[in-house]
Amino acid sequence: MRAIRTLVVCGVLMAVALPVAPAELNCHGAPNVEDFRYTWRVRGAIGWLAGLVFPTSGVGTMKTTFPVAGQPHITSQLLITPTDGHGGFYVYESQMDTTAQTTLVSYHGYAWGKKSRKERTVFDYNSRVAQVHKETPEKAWDKTKPLPPQVGRDVLTAIYFLRENAAGIKAPISTVIYSDGDQYPVIFRPVGRRAFSFAGAQTNALGFEIVDAPGGKKWNGGVKVWLSEDARRIPFRIEINESVASMQLDLTSVESCGFMNHPSS
Repeated sequence: MRAIRTLVVCGVLMAVALPVAPAELNCHGAPNVEDFRYTWRVRGAIGWLAGLVFPTSGVGTMKTTFPVAGQPHITSQLLITPTDGHGGFYVYESQMDTTAQTTLVSYHGYAWGKKSRKERTVFDYNSRVAQVHKETPEKAWDKTKPLPPQVGRDVLTAIYFLRENAAGIKAPISTVIYSDGDQYPVIFRPVGRRAFSFAGAQTNALGFEIVDAPGGKKWNGGVKVWLSEDARRIPFRIEINESVASMQLDLTSVESCGFMNHPSS
């Protein structure tokens, strides 16, 4: 989350543009891979200002790889890039255990112009600590932080949790989110229902958001996701919010449907 704020302060923030036509469902990819494609755009007046110097739209890929024989975890990645000829990227990556209940590794990084940063956190549940490694072109450093007693998730594993449990979430859930090397008390809560045009048809979607929980360490971030109201629980739209701007991703296609074949789904 802090990496996105850094890009915004520099005039950079990303979000998704609406698809120009309904996307077709394609389930012919690898059986253990789920691959969603998005466009992104900046929302709000700051997008116009940032666009004077930096791109404010592009494409994104959200890919989840489920374990096959010999693999001990589920991996998920959200990669965001521009499409106007500029280089650069922003990426989230996560590893979960095979039950999708425990976040094992959390990573995010970006490279934009002369700025870059990456941060990797390994969660050691036996020692109850998070081992954090941060790196910029100027320096690298490590730190160790205690883990809270609650189950913690990062942005990607939180979205996965909402997908796995969408049908049963009827009221707010108090939990912890891991963001930028720190833990914050947050609330997962449903936010209603709306329809999206997808695969040539209108499909109902359930909305959920992750917001700061009052009374604790304040989280300046926020996430809202709209999931298809069916067994696939496809994220039609993802919004990642900050105090100064927000990034919106809108689904354009499904390239592989491994999630539907995963036993825990």
